[in-house]
Amino acid sequence: MKYALTLSMTVATLALAACGSQTDAPAAPAEVPAPESVPAETTPTVVAGNVTIEDAWCRPTPNGAKAGGCYVILTSSADDTLTGVTTDQADMAQVHEMKMEGGVMKMAHLDKGLPLPANQRTELKPHGNHIMLMGLKAPLVSGQTAKITLSFANAAPASVDFDIRTPPMVGGEQ
Repeated sequence: MKYALTLSMTVATLALAACGSQTDAPAAPAEVPAPESVPAETTPTVVAGNVTIEDAWCRPTPNGAKAGGCYVILTSSADDTLTGVTTDQADMAQVHEMKMEGGVMKMAHLDKGLPLPANQRTELKPHGNHIMLMGLKAPLVSGQTAKITLSFANAAPASVDFDIRTPPMVGGEQ
């Protein structure tokens, strides 16, 4: 039982680290430039039936990390639902939500899927709803891609190349 609790806590810690900020990383000295990120304009747009898929990307993972976060912008011309995600690059992929409950950030699998209201941009992004890859078979390396299939309630499944790139620094992040 003690082993299961320790394993569970380790997986949860890695998962949360992959989903959000880089605030635990030490600040780089002022003379060292920040890593470059690929601008969103370079990511191709994919259309799967009524769903437009834009800016698909994943955060690079450090060596040894078994979980990674991926993000995308979805717009459907008719009500639909993102029902699931799959990839050969991880043992499991899920759509997760992040929300504050009682002053604590909580992450949960959206087992009923993510609604895509008609003509509304639905953004999966750091610190918010996202795709979680668990049991990574290899690190997500900047400059490479991760092929992820998105499944929908109404639109046909779409196999999308997610760019692996360092996100731009925002506000006080370092």
